[in-house]
Amino acid sequence: MKEYMLLLFLALCSAKPFTSPSFLTLKNMMLKDMEDASDDDDDDDDDNSLFPTRQPFEPLIPFDLFPVCPFGCQCYLKVVHCSDLGLTSIPNNIPPDTRFIDLQNNKIKEIKENDLRGLSSLYALALNNNKLTKIHPKAFQPAKKLRRLYLSHNQLTEIPVNLPKLLAELRIHDNKVKKIKKETFKGMNALHVLEMSANPLENDGIEPGAFEGVTVFHIRIAEAKLTSIPKGLPSTLLELHLDDNKISAVELEDFKRYKDLQRLGLGNNKIKDVENGSFANIPRIREIHLEKNKLKRVPPGLQDLKYLQVIFLHSNSISKLGVNDFCPTGTKMKKSLYSAISLFNNPVKYWEVQPATFRCVLSRMSVQLGNFRK
Repeated sequence: MKEYMLLLFLALCSAKPFTSPSFLTLKNMMLKDMEDASDDDDDDDDDNSLFPTRQPFEPLIPFDLFPVCPFGCQCYLKVVHCSDLGLTSIPNNIPPDTRFIDLQNNKIKEIKENDLRGLSSLYALALNNNKLTKIHPKAFQPAKKLRRLYLSHNQLTEIPVNLPKLLAELRIHDNKVKKIKKETFKGMNALHVLEMSANPLENDGIEPGAFEGVTVFHIRIAEAKLTSIPKGLPSTLLELHLDDNKISAVELEDFKRYKDLQRLGLGNNKIKDVENGSFANIPRIREIHLEKNKLKRVPPGLQDLKYLQVIFLHSNSISKLGVNDFCPTGTKMKKSLYSAISLFNNPVKYWEVQPATFRCVLSRMSVQLGNFRK
């Protein structure tokens, strides 16, 4: 027994210390592999190891394995983040496979001809809240796959020319654009969203034919200087938002071009009257905003809109509600019931309203009358 214990003790003393693999860093492992390979080269000229033969001081990992990233920016998964860095120009050394560049909240004044050179895979470019005043006519030629362009909160006086033909979304909110030229969107059949609110755009600033052949589903021209509903916008519109303008009336001809319209925003204008039959041209409409205007009665024709679900009429001067102002009569059927009828802040005597006035709403919670205060 003593001899057995002595042999066990000697075996333990001669064993090497145990090292947990979790404490081995990548660097140590790489160095160990390099040392082992160097020893093998000294012992045997034949290369039977797992890795191919290397020169004595050749690096294990090539220097171009990781993409170059502009100084101060963060690059990850084909996305380059360079926002809030005080940049005065678009940085160089942007990886050529970049899909999205975030340059928001900087001090960039100009997009030069070669700023986007080599970025043929670029999908989205965000330049919101800079000081842009100039964009070179050929600046977007390399970015033929660009689909999203965000230029809001800058100082541009016109929409850039020669935009990529595949552009689907353009946001140029809060600039100094006064005109939409005829050739601005020429050949752009995929422009689905156009946001250009808070620009000093007037009705005559939209040149005839500016949207000819262009497919646009969503347009917002709020906080501008429009005095009437523009008649030359794309006929494909599904949403039209003209809130916070100076529109004084809705006329019979205003919506003849927009037969597929589903959402209409005319809130906070100066509308006093809606001509009878105006809404008959938009039979698919589902939501209408007419709040904060100067209407004295419920607009005529609402009862014939089978799909209308939301109508905002609060903060007007409506004093009386007719029993057939909202719901169809006779054998006519409404396809979609109202989910919201907003009438608060109007001088309506709600105790005089007939119960049948709201016979086509989902529930009593769908109607908001509220109290009127002078």
